[in-house]
Amino acid sequence: MKILLLGKDGQVGWELQRALAPLGELVACGRREADLEQPDSLRKLIHNVAPQIVVNAAAYTAVDRAETEGKRARNINTDALNVLAEEMKKHNGWLIHYSTDYVFDGSKKGAYLETDVTSPLSVYGESKRDGELAITASNCQHLIFRSSWVFAVRGSNFIKTILRLAKEREELSVINDQYGAPTGADLIADVTALVLYRLRCEQSFADKVSGIYHLTASGETSWYGYASYILEEAVRHNAKLGVTPEKVYPISTTDYPLPARRPANSRLNTQKIRDTFGLTLPSWQTHVKRTIAELLQGIQ
Repeated sequence: MKILLLGKDGQVGWELQRALAPLGELVACGRREADLEQPDSLRKLIHNVAPQIVVNAAAYTAVDRAETEGKRARNINTDALNVLAEEMKKHNGWLIHYSTDYVFDGSKKGAYLETDVTSPLSVYGESKRDGELAITASNCQHLIFRSSWVFAVRGSNFIKTILRLAKEREELSVINDQYGAPTGADLIADVTALVLYRLRCEQSFADKVSGIYHLTASGETSWYGYASYILEEAVRHNAKLGVTPEKVYPISTTDYPLPARRPANSRLNTQKIRDTFGLTLPSWQTHVKRTIAELLQGIQ
């Protein structure tokens, strides 16, 4: 099995380098080797590498900046997907892609199903939704994994931001009316590897599973609950903080306006991926604990 990985230096891409390596020959590319802002250049890359599987972990993820950089966001999150999907259809290969809870408007009461109507609130969400549509319209063999609130030891994310602010300040105010499941990049990478292993080993199974899947850790919390948990864990590790858990205060979304609107409900139903691939998805706290331990070990 020959796998072409795009976006090797991002949070998910970095973990995918580790998780995919045992499956076969892995060609991992960063922006220098695969620039999604130049979508047509990807055709030559795929021709030269000739992979059976392309795993695309590259994306434009600056949610607020996308409101003024819409062309760039669409170039990377939509136009590049058109090219990747067309090429993998031509080569009869698989395209693995990662999407987001931001394709939904967050107005649903319960957790979103893969079949629920998408209605993004932001330019970023629109570009990701349109990327999904480009893949499905191509009829290439594909797996689209929608996730939420992604974090890792590497890169910028909510855990790192809270730990940094807790050292600099004496109190924090965090949004308490948006809900989702914090999901580790390592969990996303490990599930991807397990799924690809089954595709490699069971051709009859592979013929039936192309489509969209929700992939998040189990459970749910608010950003406020998430921040409180991060600081509780940090205290447990004897981190020196200016903000203790009791100094975190809940606020509403309207109290903290941002350029791009976020969905209030980012909960994604994961029954389909669990049933299809026989997976158990751990609680969101599991990988958060591990990440905090690694981060604090590195700075204390």
